[in-house]
Amino acid sequence: MAQAFFITGTDTDAGKTSVAAGLLCAAKQQGCSTLAMKPVASGCEMTVQGLRNSDALALMAQSTVQLPYTQINPYAFAPAIAPHIAAQEAGVELSVADLHRAAQLVVQQQADFTLIEGAGGWRVPISNTEFLSDFAVALQLPVILVVGVKLGCINHAFLTAQAILNDGLELAGWVANVVDPHCARLAENLVTLRQLMPAPCLAEVPYLSTVSAECSAEYLQPVPQLLVRD
Repeated sequence: MAQAFFITGTDTDAGKTSVAAGLLCAAKQQGCSTLAMKPVASGCEMTVQGLRNSDALALMAQSTVQLPYTQINPYAFAPAIAPHIAAQEAGVELSVADLHRAAQLVVQQQADFTLIEGAGGWRVPISNTEFLSDFAVALQLPVILVVGVKLGCINHAFLTAQAILNDGLELAGWVANVVDPHCARLAENLVTLRQLMPAPCLAEVPYLSTVSAECSAEYLQPVPQLLVRD
């Protein structure tokens, strides 16, 4: 029954974490064990325990399998900037091989529903020679794409979906996450995405004035049932 997925977004503010946390919450409510990882995170805050990222903590809060923070978010950087630049400034060398080893320890926990969350969009560099998408390819997990629904999202969604498929990975489906409450022709945009995206729409999450895993889970309830197969 154990299923693991890589979750990515059309851009930095697409709402990957809110959707991921909602998916985990929905899976928990259905009796699944859950676990998630955010291997690389920028914009972390210093605490008495060290650097901590709010997205990684949100994922941990919805994980029934408990692991140390450093396994959930092994690479944490303070500046809210591109990961490869943050790593360079911190004197850290990111590599697909290291990320893959860290992620394997999480996937091997065999939770019913596991998510590995990327950073930013699909083609984010982690060094001068490698991309976060290379890490996703190394994992060989099906991909869930979070489409941040706003002006320009149709182009972003199609390009990202095409890149995922061109990289040889399965696009398990996409989630429409409305991030702009004033998005013009919202219904028409969603119809276009549903008609032309090369994967099923798993759910539509409306604009939420209060963002929480529980609120998102209301709209994501069917998704774990669709994705977690016996």
